[in-house]
Amino acid sequence: MTSVSDTSRPDLIVSVLDDAFAPLMKADPVAFRGKYRKMAADPHAFYRGSACLFYADVTQDEDPYADDRSGRIWIHGDLHVENFGTYLNSDGRLVFDINDFDEAYLGRFTWDLQRFAASLALVGWQKALPEDDVRSLIGKYLRSYLSQVDAYRKSEDDDDFALHLDNTHGPIHEALVTARMQRRAELLDDATVLSDGARVLREDSSVRRLGKKERAQVVRAFEGYLDTIPEDKRFDRELFYELRDVAGKSGFGIGSAGLPAYNLLVEGYSQALDNDVLLSMKQANIPAVSRFVDTSEVDDYFEHEGHRTVVSQRALQVHTDPLLGYTTIDGVGYVVSEVSPYEVDLDWSDITEPDDIAAVVDLLGRATAKIHCASDEDSSQDLVDFQVEEAIAKSVEGRRREFTTWVTDFGMTYAEQVREDHAHFVHAFRQGKIGVSST
Repeated sequence: MTSVSDTSRPDLIVSVLDDAFAPLMKADPVAFRGKYRKMAADPHAFYRGSACLFYADVTQDEDPYADDRSGRIWIHGDLHVENFGTYLNSDGRLVFDINDFDEAYLGRFTWDLQRFAASLALVGWQKALPEDDVRSLIGKYLRSYLSQVDAYRKSEDDDDFALHLDNTHGPIHEALVTARMQRRAELLDDATVLSDGARVLREDSSVRRLGKKERAQVVRAFEGYLDTIPEDKRFDRELFYELRDVAGKSGFGIGSAGLPAYNLLVEGYSQALDNDVLLSMKQANIPAVSRFVDTSEVDDYFEHEGHRTVVSQRALQVHTDPLLGYTTIDGVGYVVSEVSPYEVDLDWSDITEPDDIAAVVDLLGRATAKIHCASDEDSSQDLVDFQVEEAIAKSVEGRRREFTTWVTDFGMTYAEQVREDHAHFVHAFRQGKIGVSST
């Protein structure tokens, strides 16, 4: 890790956060006060919201394991323990997988592993686990990752591994069972009200009605989005994409604070009220890693950040949401996806014992290998035109034990740095030194 003196580290934190978030702070200072106060809650919350600081550090470090190929694959970009959950894939099957691809980009395969290792070390510290146990858990995650990479090398089908109801247990299986019990009608009842026998979006503190001009912009953006749905993902029902209502939306999590967003209600599978579909149209942000690497070739490939996010997700996630697409408003890229009732995040609050955590991270390591090694067949990207599993295996050939130790040492050391950074951040925020006033 790059060495930064105690006197300059607080200044670096303020500078990096301001550089990454200044436009969004200016556009919505209230949202950023909320974001920063959530980040102030504990070191892991700070870590989740400061991927830009992570990349400011790791892009300055030498990496003995990433070469010309394994150093330029599709990566998640913000891999931490809370970015895993369930979704209903395009085949209609409930899957547990990595989620939230807003930061996805091209980079070193090691960056995802390092970011996860530090996250796991932070969680282990917060659960008061002994250091040896935390090291063992990170090692378990990495060995599972490498084992799944090997499995892809031996398989002719990159689409043969998934975590689902039939092959999981413990907290991951419980999340899938919870997802299966969700009902679309309940989500719609929470988000809508009935008016003249049809659903319209419910207004509350996070949902606002649009003026005529803004509504017309969003409707045009929706029409443009429809053209970005791949032909083999399109529903052939005439009514499905009929737009019923539009509203502004706010109140997202730490990573999406300040980003303009809209909810859209479409007719769905039929005119029955419990078959309507809720979509999110959210402005895509600049991925954190791209601020610290040469982006010239990648930038030329994408129309805008919305296009980049969607192409990245289709490359990383097998059987993506069939409603995933992109559009623009005033030349700015937006991502459109379903607000699904079947998305349930992994709940870490009751996962406390090392043996229970080990069973979870074993599967998370395999899920990480999947996104690196398996590309969805509907992905049109050709930025990575080689077998990723072969590139990763070559990078660690003959030195897997050393690799595991290297990532584990990084995770433990960086988690300690994050705890110090969190204290610096809280102090700077309270003093009004970060971006917006704390009052």
